[in-house]
Amino acid sequence: MRAGHAAAEAPHQDVEDLRAHVQEFVRRFGLLVTRETPCGFPVSPSYAHALMLLLRRGAEGLTTLQTDLAARLGIDKSNVARLCERMVDAGHAVQTVPPTDGRSRLVALTAKGTRLAQRIEQGSRDRFSAVTIKIPAGKRRAVIAALADLNAAVASTVMGEEP
Repeated sequence: MRAGHAAAEAPHQDVEDLRAHVQEFVRRFGLLVTRETPCGFPVSPSYAHALMLLLRRGAEGLTTLQTDLAARLGIDKSNVARLCERMVDAGHAVQTVPPTDGRSRLVALTAKGTRLAQRIEQGSRDRFSAVTIKIPAGKRRAVIAALADLNAAVASTVMGEEP
């Protein structure tokens, strides 16, 4: 423990409890399976999330660059480039070069990609509905608020840095 950080450190048991619960969630929800989504579609979770993100942004009238996907999915540019290549090869997406920047790539869903993204989006909703029903109604808002807090805490930290 570094001097001056004692007050900022979480109690050891809280750290261990949070770690254990998040790890258990990751395993039980099926996030360690790399070739299938937790809702049963035969694509990787990153592929499914890219499709859903492109679907949502397209519905909002927004264009999406590969760099947008990288930032929103939390994966590096080279992995996003390979992911986009797989989506194009499967006929789920097209890539174009924007007229303003020849180094960038715009990514958009094809009709086939849109249909798959819509099915995955519905499968995700169905899976989360089944999970939500199992949480006692009086605790649901607290669980959702706790997850929002967890997401904010994760977003505010950088791997390898101390708070």
